[in-house]
Amino acid sequence: MRAQVYDTVGGPVAMRQIPEPTLPPDGAIVEVRATGVCRSDWHAWRGHDPVPLPHVPGHEFAGVISALGGEVTGFAVGDRVTAPFVNGCGRCDYCRSGNAQVCPDQTQPGFTHPGSFAERVVVRAAATNLVRLPDEIDFVGAAALGCRFATAFRALRGLDRPSSAGPSLRPGTTVVIYGCGGVGLSAVMIAVALGARVLAVDPSPAARAAAADLGAIAKTEVLGEADVAIDAYGSAETAMASVRSLRRGGRHVQVGLMLGADARAPLPWDLVVAHELEILGSHGMAAADYPAMLDLVVAGKLNPRRLVGSTIPLAEAGDALMAMDSPVARAGGIVVAVC
Repeated sequence: MRAQVYDTVGGPVAMRQIPEPTLPPDGAIVEVRATGVCRSDWHAWRGHDPVPLPHVPGHEFAGVISALGGEVTGFAVGDRVTAPFVNGCGRCDYCRSGNAQVCPDQTQPGFTHPGSFAERVVVRAAATNLVRLPDEIDFVGAAALGCRFATAFRALRGLDRPSSAGPSLRPGTTVVIYGCGGVGLSAVMIAVALGARVLAVDPSPAARAAAADLGAIAKTEVLGEADVAIDAYGSAETAMASVRSLRRGGRHVQVGLMLGADARAPLPWDLVVAHELEILGSHGMAAADYPAMLDLVVAGKLNPRRLVGSTIPLAEAGDALMAMDSPVARAGGIVVAVC
């Protein structure tokens, strides 16, 4: 089959012929119809998140099941599906409780094994990880849900975790979002739809304008006024600013990946203690949580299609990935490659 492949960190990403994927007994092969080009793919290509080489990137995909392992129930060949970027093992307590996004034995297409910049991709533990698509959602829109939109959805809707004592997302809640790329703009759209007062912070005027177009109040700085702050970019600077933007009793949610030196970034722990702030991480969203998001999309309350900046053929996906070296790419909307 055809796939986009790179052999070295930061090396050329180009189309070539590779062997067909092997079908696991508990897995599915999905014929890819659309796949997002995500900054997480760029991080792996640049070596910030190690992957096996040579490598096929891509983890935001939608398509049609072309083959099913003998152990899979609940799905059939021909079903229109997507899947989270974190695929749980389906056997552990985390997966059984609906928290596959933190499965200790998770796999990730496009990271732990070949991804969706290809004509076909494997989903392991398919009964746990596949998500059936409503007819109202096309493949491009489903690919746009990908890791960015689904991650943002859980970061906001997951504020009502039973273990959490911080503020919930209610109409009138003030939410500040740092970084208006794919995750950040998704978070803006979702928070606005849920009735929040949304502030958006980004150094790029184009990114701030995109956030304002979705209903946010564009800012260059926020201090001490947010109930909830989300770092959708992932850096020492944005994490620090996010915590400092909180009012007393507020909650910081770290969504953007903290890689390299940023993985050990300091936070203002004096404020965390004195103001009784809450610090949470949010890592994707399990397939079990997709129905609530899909219902809002079908009802017209959320429109991930609006975040798609361009569609390109699969043959151009490698070029689009490498173009993410430029900060201009962040403000151009989600790029989706179609097969």
